[in-house]
Amino acid sequence: MIRYALRCSRGHDFDGWFRSSDGFQAMLDAGQVTCSACGDTDVRKALMAPSVAEKKSQPDPTPLEKLRQHVEANSDYVGPRFAEEARAMHAGSRPGRAIHGEARPEEAKKLIEEGIPVAPLPFIPRQKTN
Repeated sequence: MIRYALRCSRGHDFDGWFRSSDGFQAMLDAGQVTCSACGDTDVRKALMAPSVAEKKSQPDPTPLEKLRQHVEANSDYVGPRFAEEARAMHAGSRPGRAIHGEARPEEAKKLIEEGIPVAPLPFIPRQKTN
């Protein structure tokens, strides 16, 4: 579909929708394009500005989204193995690094009781896929 701004010989402006520019021309030649105000068939295309979509700017991230981006960029996602990884790093059997993942509440409580520093995140980690 194509929309044209149209003007009749009497100066009335109106819009018309057509299947294509060829379709418009065929209807115009057949006298089938008429002014919606006065019925005049002496119709021409009027000057019109193209419709250009504005680039939508991304909203500024919220503080929570900034935190999520920081955590995801600066730590490794270990998923449901979080408690296991945290214990192994605390014991020295794995190299220490920043991690984030998932732990059931009882697992997190045990980590804290064992003196392993952990903190809950105020968001659910995104699932990592290949």
